[in-house]
Formats: sequence, C-alpha cells, structure tokens
Amino acid sequence: MKEFTINGAAMKCYPLTAAQKLHYYTIRYSPVQVLCIGTGLYVKLDVDFDLLKKAVYMAYEKIDTMRLRFIQDDDGTVYQYIVPFEERDIEFRDFSNWSEEAANDEMKRWTAIPFERFNSPMNKVVMVKMPDGFNGIYLKVDHMTMDSSAIVGFDRAVLENYSILKYDANIKQSPMRPYIPQLEKDLAYEADSAARKKDEEFWMAEISRSEPMYTDFSGQGRLITQRRENNNPGQRWAMVVSKDPTAAISVYHLEQDASARLMDFCTENNVSMASLLLMGMRTVLSKFNDNEKDVSVKTCVARRGTLSEKYSGGTRVHFFPLRTIMEPELTFLEGIRMIQAEQSKMFRHANYDPIEYTMKRGQHWKYQPGTSYESITLTYQPLTINKDTPEMPDIPYKSCWYTNGVASQPLYLTVMHRPEDNGLNFNFEYRADAVTESEMEYFYYYLCRVLFRGIENKDRTIGDILEII
Repeated sequence: MKEFTINGAAMKCYPLTAAQKLHYYTIRYSPVQVLCIGTGLYVKLDVDFDLLKKAVYMAYEKIDTMRLRFIQDDDGTVYQYIVPFEERDIEFRDFSNWSEEAANDEMKRWTAIPFERFNSPMNKVVMVKMPDGFNGIYLKVDHMTMDSSAIVGFDRAVLENYSILKYDANIKQSPMRPYIPQLEKDLAYEADSAARKKDEEFWMAEISRSEPMYTDFSGQGRLITQRRENNNPGQRWAMVVSKDPTAAISVYHLEQDASARLMDFCTENNVSMASLLLMGMRTVLSKFNDNEKDVSVKTCVARRGTLSEKYSGGTRVHFFPLRTIMEPELTFLEGIRMIQAEQSKMFRHANYDPIEYTMKRGQHWKYQPGTSYESITLTYQPLTINKDTPEMPDIPYKSCWYTNGVASQPLYLTVMHRPEDNGLNFNFEYRADAVTESEMEYFYYYLCRVLFRGIENKDRTIGDILEII
C-alpha cells in the first residue's frame, strides 16, 4: 500500500492484482486494444427515468468498485484506489425513433471508446429509451475494475433499487462486500505466500508432464502452414496473436426446449454445464483435427468461491488451459467426469498468476511469445438476474452485450442464459483476420451435434460420436 495526495486529500492506494495485470499488459503491449465492456439492461416498461437515476446513484454508493480508479507513480507503477461517493452526471438518450440495429450500433461505438486511464472514472451509465418498448441503462466499464459477475451484481442492484423506489417493493437486497479487504487478501497471497508456492508447484508439474498439441477450430490447416513456414514438422503450438485485432460478436440462440434438455442432463447426472460445454468443444476440436486425442481449451475461472469473493465486485477472472487426453473407447459421460476432475484440480490452484504460468510454459517448451496450444476460449456465465424473486415485479426484461471492436484472441465463446426464457445464448467474439463467419457457424453447428448426440445416450463412446457427427 502507498499513499498519494489526490485532489488535496491523502488516499490509500494499492498495487494491481494478477487478474488486473492480465488486462493492463494487454493494453500496455498492444495499444490498439480496448478494455471496455459494454452491456445493456432493458425492461419492457415506461420507465420513470428520474427514479432510475436515483436507483443508479444508490448502486454507485453501495458498490464501491464503481468508484475504483487508477494512478501511476513516477516510476510507471500503477496503483488503485476508491474515491468517496459522488453524483456523476447520468446522460439520457432517446432511441425510440431509431431502428434497433442503429441504436445498437451507436452503443457499440460508445463501447469502443476507451476511458482515460488514470485519475478518472472507469465506468459510464447512460439511461436509454429503446425503439422496441424496452427502456433501461447502457453500462460501459473498464475490465480492470469489473468482470461479468460484477456487472450482473450492479445490474441486479439497480433493478432492486428501482423496484423499491417505484413499487415500494419489500425486497431483501443482494449483499455486497467491501472491495479493499478482499483486495488485501489477494495481494497477501501474491506476496510469496505458502499457498502461492504450493500452487506454483502444481502448475510447474502440469507444465513439465508432456507437451500439449494445438488443435484449431478450423482444422489442421493453420498448424500445417506454420510448420512449413518454420521448417519445424514436429511443431505442436501455433501463432495466435495478430497485428490486426479487429473483432465482432455473433450470437446464436439455442431454443428454450433444447437448452432445457442440456440443463436437465446436467442435473440428472450431477455434472456442470461448463463441463458439458467443454466436452462438446473438445470433441469438435478432435473431429476437426484428425480425431486428435490430446485437446486443450482455454477456460475462465471466476474465482468467487467465498462470500467475500462473490460479493466484493472487481475483476477476478483468471484463464488457464484445460487439457484432456481421451481415448475413443471412453463414453460421453466418462469424458465429462474426466473434465470435471481436471477442473477441480484447476480450481484449487486458480489463484496463481496466469501471466506467470504462460511465461513459464513458454520457457519450458521453448515456443515464441504470442503462440499457444489453445485456439478457443470458453466462459460459461450462469449468473442472471433472478426474476423469480417473489417480491420483484414480473416485468419482461433483456440484456445485451456490445463488442468494443477488438479482440486479442482468435475465437472467444461466452455462453449465457437469456433472462427472458433461461435459454442459452452462444456469444462468439471473433477476430476478423483469424475466423470467417462460415467457420464460426460450422463450429457452432458441430458443437450442437456433439452435445445432443451425447446427451441422448450418455454411454455412447467418443469414437462413435466422432463417426456419426
């Protein structure tokens, strides 16, 4: 901790966590990157925007990471601090006479504009009147201050506050925990603690056991080409970064009934949706790469196991590869169980710095910076705003995510539940120079084929699934 004088007041400032450094290094070494996340929360209701503004201010006051800012020392070190509550202006935009596409394009444009990095607010709320009868808020946040779990927590707080103000609803509000105590725990872990040393031993053992194999979402072409260019026929990794990070998002909507079948399978077999999705993805990657048994997918770890972690906001996401080597005789359900076992090991050691892990893996297997064994990343976001709370008015609502226009990874899949019917949306963020829309649709098509061929007969072997899809 270090004290800085900011606007005439002494402020306690803290170093960045590993999760924050992951994002900060992205913009530091790739200036074209943008860390903004843009979302919309809209209700089908004639909103009282004066009350909505009060609801937002109440959430600002309650959730201290909405007041998180950064400062840079003379030596270039970045610190973070919380400012006292302030009533920043909340803009109102009326899109009711626009087309929905034009309104969404405008909010995508907002999302692509980065925040001033130091001594400046790291979020912006705009009250929005949409053309389809939905009204609510657009929220832009800097990823160094909030992840998707924190965003859902803010949205939930705004909805609860508005319901209390508008309908005098007797709502037991979602709990929030202060950010700084949890931050101090994270920094203590990173300061060469015994827990960190134990986690490092685990990851170093994982790195050294054998070299993974790169499997691409578009087939073997990328790896074959790079092997030829590098005159390295045994190369098992591939270059995945690019000088052109231009990106877009495409969303595929899985029907409510089909989504329910996947969720019922998870409940009946005591497996997680994330494990089921990973099983589907690694089977498709195997199919596209000559039935390769050794498949790795980069996966998101939310790190929100304790009440303090769950309700303290901020950004906590770490990314690690989930690697599985599966024989064709293994059944679909056995494969999911293997994934769950690997996930359990990962979760126990997920506080380790993912940047340090990546650097050590590269040093061990002697591959270049910007290369990887993983071609695709998965985030499963189970959190939605609970509209089944009895005290909450039964109002139709929807949420939207807006691309900031750039991406560091070729293909990033986020699977989320739709608030209106709990069906699954598959949000593919793809880098235009690495993925064509037809390749992405092809991957999604085969992912669905694998998932439904698997759940209709959980004892079907991987080899059989690879043949019939």
